[in-house]
Amino acid sequence: MIINLLRNVFLRNWGLKLFSFIMALLLWLTLIPEEKMYTEKTVTIPLELYNIPPNMELVEKVQPSLNVTIRASNRLIPQVSAANVHAVLDLSKASVDQKQYPLNRNMVSIPAGAEIKEIYPMQVNIELEQAKEIVMLIEANIIGELQEGFLLKRVEVIPAEVLVRGPESKVLDTAKVRTTPVYISLLTQSTEIEAELILPDDDLRLVGAEAKALVKLLIQPEVIEEDRAETEKKTDKNIESKNQISS
Repeated sequence: MIINLLRNVFLRNWGLKLFSFIMALLLWLTLIPEEKMYTEKTVTIPLELYNIPPNMELVEKVQPSLNVTIRASNRLIPQVSAANVHAVLDLSKASVDQKQYPLNRNMVSIPAGAEIKEIYPMQVNIELEQAKEIVMLIEANIIGELQEGFLLKRVEVIPAEVLVRGPESKVLDTAKVRTTPVYISLLTQSTEIEAELILPDDDLRLVGAEAKALVKLLIQPEVIEEDRAETEKKTDKNIESKNQISS
């Protein structure tokens, strides 16, 4: 009897009941305000590193990223983006012995009214080393050859050296700073060319210097041996003639 009752309740006029249910659901979705309905959204943001100790340098400056899942109302969720979500890791208490740093929700700032549901990963690998400074020579990167009949007598770089800083494992005593290519194939006279500086490693940086140098090229016409011999012969004749006149 109970089964027949349930059958009559759910199956009698089932099409009309289904239509009524759908209409009621649509009416509910229409009338409920957007701020009462919530959606989740995941944004990928860079992890900003702050307060690196002054006696340390970051090895392999690849900025880690963070996936943050945020829950907010349907009205607010379109405003949530990587532009207004920020994650900051304070390294003021970091050490060279620590390689992994935990992350938590307190490090992430989000728009008011939103909620952080999840962050991933929960930790990042960051390597720090003792900082080292060294004076490196600047080497001009000369490309090409002068046209026939010209010689490159001297190359001078101003400044001749710069102070470089970086992780101690990346600061090598034998390393040099190079300029961007200086092309000489079309040059026929002495000239000065401003060039950018290229450090020997991406983890190094210049200390108190502009990343440019002036390359001074001294170019002279080539003196052919035959012309030189002819000139010397004429000079000898002139001297000999003067001696004869004097005597």
